[in-house]
Amino acid sequence: MNAPARFTDALSEHVFDAPARAKFARHYPEQPHILQHSLTSHPLLEIEALAALAEQLPLASVEYNRGDLPIGVDGKPESNGLTIAETIRKVAEAESWAVLKNIEQVPAYEALLLGLLEEIRPEIEAATGAMLTPQGFIFVSSPNSVTPYHFDPEHNILLQIRGSKVMTQFPAGDTRFVPDEAHETYHSGGPRELKWDDAMLPHGTEFALSPGEALFVPVMAPHFVRNGPAPSVSLSITWRSEWSYRESDARIFNAILRERGFKPKAPGRFPHQNYAKAYAFRVMRKLGLTGS
Repeated sequence: MNAPARFTDALSEHVFDAPARAKFARHYPEQPHILQHSLTSHPLLEIEALAALAEQLPLASVEYNRGDLPIGVDGKPESNGLTIAETIRKVAEAESWAVLKNIEQVPAYEALLLGLLEEIRPEIEAATGAMLTPQGFIFVSSPNSVTPYHFDPEHNILLQIRGSKVMTQFPAGDTRFVPDEAHETYHSGGPRELKWDDAMLPHGTEFALSPGEALFVPVMAPHFVRNGPAPSVSLSITWRSEWSYRESDARIFNAILRERGFKPKAPGRFPHQNYAKAYAFRVMRKLGLTGS
C-alpha cells in the first residue's frame, strides 16, 4: 500500500505534545496513565483503509471474533462467520472485535508506527534502555463488544482514534490476578487469555478512553476492555526492552524449574533486572538443554 499524499503532513507536528511526553517520562515503565494525543484524524486509520490493510496482511496477522463475550473465556473465542474485511466494513452491526497485528509489515503503517515511537524514544531509553522490536496493532470494535481478560508482553500505548472504550487494568505481577504458573505457560508458548473471577473486579482500575486520549499499559498488566456505544478504532504502539525480554526468559527458566519439582520465586518487577535467571535460560537454550 502506498502512503496517501496526506500521510507526510499527518505527522508534521508532534502527536504527543511536551506535557504528554513529560507525563509519560514520570510514569514509565510501571504506572498506567492517560496521555493526550492528536492522532484522531488520519487517512490510514479510516475504516476503508483498515479493511484494505486487513486484506494485505497474512492470515496469521489478523484475529477477529464475536464481541458478545464474557470477560473471561476458556481458550480462543469463536469466529463471527464473516471475513476480516467484512467484519471491519460492517463493524457498526457485526457485534465483533478485530485486531490487525504487526501493521509494520506494510510500509505506510510502519512509517506511522516508527514516527510515533520516535517522539517518545528519549523517554523510553532513559528508563529501560534501547527500544527494541517496535510493533503496531489496530483494534476495530463493534458497539458494546468485549475483549476478554488477558495480558501482553510488550510496553504498550493504546491510542483511541474514534469511539470510546473502558479498559479495566490490574497490577502487573500481582498473583491475586494472575498466578505465576500462567505467566510461565504463556512465555513457554501458551495462550494469553486468563482465567477470570468476578471477585477480582473491585481491585481493577477503570480507564475510560475517548478520541484524543491514550493509555499506557505496563508489560504483562492483565486487563479487559469494554467498548462504548459506537464503533471504535484504536491504535496500539508497542515495543520491547532488554528488561522485558529478561522477564520473559526468567519466566521460562522458572517453568523449567517447576517441571523439575522446584517452587521458584517470581522475577522481580522493574527496576529489578532478573539477570541471573534470564542468562541461565539463555545459556541452556544455546546448549540445547531447554527442549525448544
